[in-house]
Amino acid sequence: MKSPVPSRLERPLSEALSWHQFLLIAGLFWIYVALSNVLYAHSFSVTLAQTAADDLFAPWRTRVLQHLLLLGPLLGCFWMSLRVGWQPLWRKVPVQAALAFGFAALPHWAMSLSLTLSKKMTGVMQEGMGVPMRPGAGADAADTALWIASGTNFLLQYGFGLALITGFALYRRYRDAQLHVEALERQSNAARLSALRMQLSPHTLFNLLNTIRGQIGWDPRAAQQLVVQLSDLLRKLLSAGEREFSLLVDELQFVRLYLGLQQSRFSDRLKVSLPPAESLPGLWVPSLILQPLVENAVAHGMTGHDGPVNITVGFEVDGDSLVLRVINDMGPVVPVRDDGIGLRNVRERLAAHFGDQASLRTESASGAWLAEIRLPLVRSR
Repeated sequence: MKSPVPSRLERPLSEALSWHQFLLIAGLFWIYVALSNVLYAHSFSVTLAQTAADDLFAPWRTRVLQHLLLLGPLLGCFWMSLRVGWQPLWRKVPVQAALAFGFAALPHWAMSLSLTLSKKMTGVMQEGMGVPMRPGAGADAADTALWIASGTNFLLQYGFGLALITGFALYRRYRDAQLHVEALERQSNAARLSALRMQLSPHTLFNLLNTIRGQIGWDPRAAQQLVVQLSDLLRKLLSAGEREFSLLVDELQFVRLYLGLQQSRFSDRLKVSLPPAESLPGLWVPSLILQPLVENAVAHGMTGHDGPVNITVGFEVDGDSLVLRVINDMGPVVPVRDDGIGLRNVRERLAAHFGDQASLRTESASGAWLAEIRLPLVRSR
């Protein structure tokens, strides 16, 4: 079903131009036409002055007045042409032709009017196009020939002007459509990133609630403390989820809260190493970009063995890139996947923000799991 609201490409071309743009283009074109016609007629009359008893062309003041009289009809025909458009051809071409031929019929009468006005202003008798004519059939035939010649000349000039202004209108409409598409893409990316950030919250909450549930039965006081810590974590989570970017120090503060909750449960097994806050540069990173990686680090580390697990979170500035690393110990027979929901989430967000300039690399070797993010430096101003 076709939308009742016309698309940008279906609207009249006149809507692609503002009034001042339309008047500027049409006015500059008509000034060019007037000057070219006046200069041509003047130079030609000067050349033939020695061989003609009378001027073959009207004086330049009369021609300027003619073009001033034609400016209003020209603007009206141009504007109507843009409003009418060209589709469908079988219906719009006759209308366009009527506008063109209608305008082309006016210059001869505009010249007659300008001659009359010039006569009143100067008191000089001027007949026809500046060439004395005897009354009779010869004068009528000459007048008709002049009308046809004038109409043919101005018809070509009208066509050139219409092509110019239509081309500019088409360019503006194409550019506006491109800007509209880019705006829609930005909105789409923003909605997609928001959905990816919201995907983190239920996953994180589910894991942490299971941790607290495990504590309630045998250590209620520890469970109460975990609830307080979870409240702080959720406050940070909601705050970070509303922003596309966070400072690196805030991102690592969230990681510290999350891993602190996990240490409350696995205090005898889980050891965490984080860079001190004062050593962190003023750089921006995508909000919650490390959260899926530290979740995976805890999950991989605690599964498959009962030994101690070390989780190390670090950073490095490498030229124009920021490198974030999460390393954790893991059991010898723990199956690892690099296409899980969390890692896929990180890759999609990096691609949405930075395209090919950012990447996530994962590696499993020597009983350890490495997740490394490389992204462009985004400095804090």
